[in-house]
Amino acid sequence: MFRGSMVALVTPMRVDGSIDFDSLAKLVEFHIQNGTSAIVAVGTTGESATLDEHEHCDLIRRVVQMVANRIPVIAGTGANSTTEAITLTRCALEAGADACLLVTPYYNKPTQEGLYLHHKKVAEEVPIPQILYNVPGRTACDMLPETVARLAKISNIIGIKEATGKLERLHQIKELCGENFDVYSGDDATGTEFMLQGGHGVISVTNNVAPKQMAAMCMAALTGDRQRALELNAPLTGLHDKLFVEANPIPVKWALHEMGLIPAGIRLPLTVLSAKYHDEVRAAMKQAGVM
Repeated sequence: MFRGSMVALVTPMRVDGSIDFDSLAKLVEFHIQNGTSAIVAVGTTGESATLDEHEHCDLIRRVVQMVANRIPVIAGTGANSTTEAITLTRCALEAGADACLLVTPYYNKPTQEGLYLHHKKVAEEVPIPQILYNVPGRTACDMLPETVARLAKISNIIGIKEATGKLERLHQIKELCGENFDVYSGDDATGTEFMLQGGHGVISVTNNVAPKQMAAMCMAALTGDRQRALELNAPLTGLHDKLFVEANPIPVKWALHEMGLIPAGIRLPLTVLSAKYHDEVRAAMKQAGVM
């Protein structure tokens, strides 16, 4: 259903931590004008963990309204509580989102059976297309391909964002789940190769600051033009690396502030990018041609 360069959108905030909806509207337009294929709102990069339930649902509604059916909106609705995930996913359905992205329950460290039952319950309770999200580096929980295959049999679970950075996972999931189940990269550093080897797109942090470049790279990769895709990705490799010198979204929010697109706000316990990394991130931005 969804293909290409999808942005894991930041949530713009003022210095006092309040959400800046004017900047959010500008970011949405920035992405639509620069070829982004879909907007993923209120995921990890959108600071979902620091938002309360009302803010979370309000952000989804507003992004859907701002996009106005021009490109798909995928709402981040995962939680480490199954009941909370159901509530947020229902909010997304009522807001008119096209799909939801549900991270594996973090901190709890559920078993594979617990993961299966969690996602099965959400899918059964809320009839909206759902994308699984596996990012064990942040959740301390790894959804194995065999569990993904069990969940892929549920009609409204349509794909997975696989963020281990392990390309073999792509092939394992595709073999077990078949061609009708979408597999997206959640790792910018390996995203190009992921698509060249049969992935359907990348849900990207880098896309926040270089949407036009990422859209062109993804198009080349999805059409199998390896040489062109690698050429387009080369200037972006610095961003793929340096946007993670501190925990996401710390560096990417700083970069967007440097570009004049958002205020400097970020919520505790996250902090503004340490000064010692400023030159590194600026150099990556210059290499990518975004400043």
